Amino acid sequence: MLVRVPLGAVRDVDFADPARLAGQLPGAAQIWLADYIELYENERRLPKPWVAALQISLPSDRSFASFDEALRHVTGPKADLSVNPVFSQALFDVLLVYPIQSDRNAFSIRPGLQHFAARVVTVLRYLPPGGAVRAYEFSDDPGVVPLDPRWYQAAARFVHMGFLHILDGTDHLLFLLCLVIPFRRFRPLVGVVTAFTVAHSITLIGSAFDLAPDALWFPPLIETLIAASIVWMALENIAGKSTVQRRWVMAFGFGLVHGFGFSFALRETLQFAGSHLLTSLLAFNLGVELGQLLVLLLLIPALSLLFRFMVAERMGTIILSTLVAHTGWHWMTERGETLRKFHFALPEWNAAFAAGLLRGLMWLVILTGLLRGFLQLRKRRRSE
Repeated sequence: MLVRVPLGAVRDVDFADPARLAGQLPGAAQIWLADYIELYENERRLPKPWVAALQISLPSDRSFASFDEALRHVTGPKADLSVNPVFSQALFDVLLVYPIQSDRNAFSIRPGLQHFAARVVTVLRYLPPGGAVRAYEFSDDPGVVPLDPRWYQAAARFVHMGFLHILDGTDHLLFLLCLVIPFRRFRPLVGVVTAFTVAHSITLIGSAFDLAPDALWFPPLIETLIAASIVWMALENIAGKSTVQRRWVMAFGFGLVHGFGFSFALRETLQFAGSHLLTSLLAFNLGVELGQLLVLLLLIPALSLLFRFMVAERMGTIILSTLVAHTGWHWMTERGETLRKFHFALPEWNAAFAAGLLRGLMWLVILTGLLRGFLQLRKRRRSE
């Protein structure tokens, strides 16, 4: 394993005396790197590595562009420390050697480098024998990361992420609250929430496969529309004319918008999917669905108790929905201000634009068909 860190982050070495610095580097490599980096082979933690080679490099050095070049650099002639470069800006390159049973086994890593600074960004490339290079970039402590994950490892990680994401997403929770307030019956709400999940799964998967616009204005547009969906649902609650059938339609329609919002949050974490992108996306949506069902289990009895003992149902619905609408309105105006900063020009009519337009129309037809299918399924269940 080749590791490069800023030498200035190694805080217990003496930069003032180059001769003394050379003697401190092996111990620093062991204490600051080898003792912290955890490597696993088939889920078995490997012993601590030994430091095989060291090198001090200038910031301009580009040897880590490839493994072979970096290996030649680290094991090559040692830098002349008597030249006395600015050590606080130099790079500390270390070659660590681990005893493994086979390079064909499954490996995982926990970098454990967060002790270097208040915020640490780790860029990692894994080179399996005869396989595609796996590139990762994560902040601070990502936990144990499978370097070439099996499908079940990727699925378990993304189910967990989806479950936590829905619980941390205030805007999505407020949207769920708007869905629950008028009805508070678990069985019909499961269908409504499932329609929301199916819809955001479609746009999430489409975004992951680069079928969504990549323009800079698209994320603020989606964030504005998410806030608008909260305002709309809250106003429907206040008007008091919503039905379960209508909620199916609204949940599916707004779920398409929320799916793009989920995709923005997943951009940095899709790297952990390995070669199992679709499996990971489906697992993430499963985690979101489980989180939503947990929210239903908590909200339904809480709202029932509120309307039974503290405030009349109609009055409570209006009060809660007004508070939600007020919050969503502020989000919508703030995000709308960000969206207004972008300059929108008329598209150039060419082959690329025509292809994008046809792709968009294709998605519109597919989504319309899915929506009609949901409505027919709902009517069939009601007739039964």
